Amino acid sequence: MTKLTRQDIYDTAKELSNWGRWGDDDQIGTLNNVSPEDVIAAGQLIKKGKVFALGLDLKEKIQSGLFGGRWNLIHQMLATGTDAVMGEQDGDGKAYLRYADDAINLPCQGSTQWDALCHIFLDDKMYNGFPATDVTVNGAKNLGIENVRDKMVGRGVLLDVARWKGVDSLDDGYPITNADLDGCAAAQGVEIRKGDFVIVRTGHQERCLAAEDWTGYAGGDAPGLSFETAHWIKKHDIAAICADTWGCEVRPNESVEANQPWHWVVIPAIGISMGEIFYLKDLGEDCAEDGVYEFFFTAPPLHIPGAAGSPINPQAIK
Repeated sequence: MTKLTRQDIYDTAKELSNWGRWGDDDQIGTLNNVSPEDVIAAGQLIKKGKVFALGLDLKEKIQSGLFGGRWNLIHQMLATGTDAVMGEQDGDGKAYLRYADDAINLPCQGSTQWDALCHIFLDDKMYNGFPATDVTVNGAKNLGIENVRDKMVGRGVLLDVARWKGVDSLDDGYPITNADLDGCAAAQGVEIRKGDFVIVRTGHQERCLAAEDWTGYAGGDAPGLSFETAHWIKKHDIAAICADTWGCEVRPNESVEANQPWHWVVIPAIGISMGEIFYLKDLGEDCAEDGVYEFFFTAPPLHIPGAAGSPINPQAIK
C-alpha cells in the first residue's frame, strides 16, 4: 500500500473542504445537512419502541495511556447510606434529609463521546478557517461542543461491516474502504442519505470486552476507516460518522508523515461530527435479526461551553 504524504493530505483537505459552504461563521459543519423534515421522518422509523443505549460502561478501563494522557473514570461517593445510618448527616435533633451523593472525574473523550469541531487542527486552522489559537486554556471561542447540543438527532444507519464480512471482529490494521461501505449497505438493503448519522461496527470493542483486555484499544492498532472514505463522507453529505473503535480510522495509519491523517481532513476540512467508542453489540444483533438497519438516533452532548468533546450515551430507537 502506498503511504500518504503530507501533501496528499493537504490536497485532499483542499478538495473536500466545506469552508464557507454554510457561511463564514458556521459552527456546526455537516450537521447543516439535517433538516427539520429529516428529523420528523426519522421519528417515523420508530416501529417497535425498542431502545438501544450505545454508550459503553463508563467504568470499563479502556484508557491505557497510549494517547493524550487521558485516564479512566474516577467515581467518588460524597455521601453514602452508611453515612446516613451512622448519623453522619444528622444535626441538632431535626429530621435531616438522608441521602447519597457522588462525583465523577473523566476526560471529555475518555469513553463514548463526540469530537467537537475544535478538536482537530489543520496546521494553524480549525474548521471553516477559524484560528487554532481560538482554543485557549479557557476553552474554545469557536466550534465548541455547545454549538451542537440541539443538533444530534436524525436518521441513524448501522453499517455492520464485521458481520457482513462474516467475522466477529475485523483484524487490527484492516482499512475499511469505500467499496466496503457501499457493499455493506447494499447487502443490508439500506440506502445512505444526506443528513444520516452513519455508525460503523468493526467488532473491535466487543473483542476487548470478551477478552476483558483493553490493551492497545486506546491509541493502538485497530480496524477502521481508510483515508479514502473521506471522499465517501463528502459525496454522501452525511451528518456524522461514528464507530465502535477508539478513533474511527484505521491504525496503523496510512501515512508515516502524519498521525491520524484521516482526522486531518474529516474534522477541520469537511467539518463532520465524529462519534467514537460506541457500544454496538446489542444494536448489531437486533439489526441482524430483523433486517432493519435504520432507526431514530439521538445523542446530545453535555452543555460544556468551549469543550473539545463530550461524553454521551447515544440512543438508537427502532
